Amino acid sequence: MKITIATIDKGGKDKLYSPLIEHYLKSIKQFAQINIVDIFDKRIAKAHDVSAAEAQKSYSNALNQYISKNTTTIVLDPSSKEIDSRDLAFLLKDKSDVTFLIGGAYGFERAFVDQCNKAVSFGKITLSHKLIKVILLEQIFRALSINNNHPYHK
Repeated sequence: MKITIATIDKGGKDKLYSPLIEHYLKSIKQFAQINIVDIFDKRIAKAHDVSAAEAQKSYSNALNQYISKNTTTIVLDPSSKEIDSRDLAFLLKDKSDVTFLIGGAYGFERAFVDQCNKAVSFGKITLSHKLIKVILLEQIFRALSINNNHPYHK
């Protein structure tokens, strides 16, 4: 299985989250290939100064390349249906290529969310990009553990 996490984020390492991110990336690799792509360019930065709608449009433009018929696209969207670990395990079961999309500070345009195969929420609270990456990675590892009868999820 191949998993990509594409996010609107400046990226870079930090003392707090980077060790956790690396830990979960290493843990997931026993079950799947995984790659994180952080995207933040001048167009996104400029759009933030214009309006929320322009920012959303810039996120869509930046992440649109990750929506294709060759991958199952799962967008994280707080207004979508909340899922638990077993729901995520079911979403990943028997998939060969999955891409998770994490938007920027202003979320996604509804039209962009609708283009994705699935929209899910980890809850209504707002989390930083680095923290949601850690949570998503942990949940991916948990889901893959469930699907592979690994004892981590118990």
